Amino acid sequence: MTDITLSSPKPAFSPLRLQDRSYAWQGVAVVLGTMLLALSSHIEVPMVPVPVTMQTFAVTLIGALYGWRLGALTIVAWLAEGWVGLPVLASGASWFYTGGYLLSFPIVGALVGWLAEGGWNGNRVGLAFLAMLLGNLLCLVIGTAWLAAIIGAKEAIVSGFLPFIVGGVLKSALGAATLKLISGNKAGSANKAS
Repeated sequence: MTDITLSSPKPAFSPLRLQDRSYAWQGVAVVLGTMLLALSSHIEVPMVPVPVTMQTFAVTLIGALYGWRLGALTIVAWLAEGWVGLPVLASGASWFYTGGYLLSFPIVGALVGWLAEGGWNGNRVGLAFLAMLLGNLLCLVIGTAWLAAIIGAKEAIVSGFLPFIVGGVLKSALGAATLKLISGNKAGSANKAS
């Protein structure tokens, strides 16, 4: 007879182990995550109609570090802060033009978090890069589709997709390297504690 043990699924990788922490810890993580997102919003290069920011770096990193559920929740909380008028979004951003990009962020964070939980994480830096690259691509596709409805498909691709490809690749590489650094530090701390 075969002995089958059922256990609740846990993320394969979470250097912060937020899923094992109390709701108070998770609440603090959400607040810190929204602060990181706000800071990343203000690191920008003004462009029309959509500015270049470090938001997708923060969105993908939060997804990878927090997991898909808490990552998406954190990003939704940040968007809610912006919606009520707190100065957490890029100064040149207009919901009218950037709405598709902004609304894609929780989906992007969830996707990257889900992939990280499935092994596309700091322990496999190439897969972490690919997860973040897919997140950046998804953001560009959704944002460009929104923009196309406003200014037309050709103009949306020229001004809302193409200029962001190189930045997306660079931010994905930076995100994967950051995730590797964080996972390496946590692994090193665990080994020293043993």
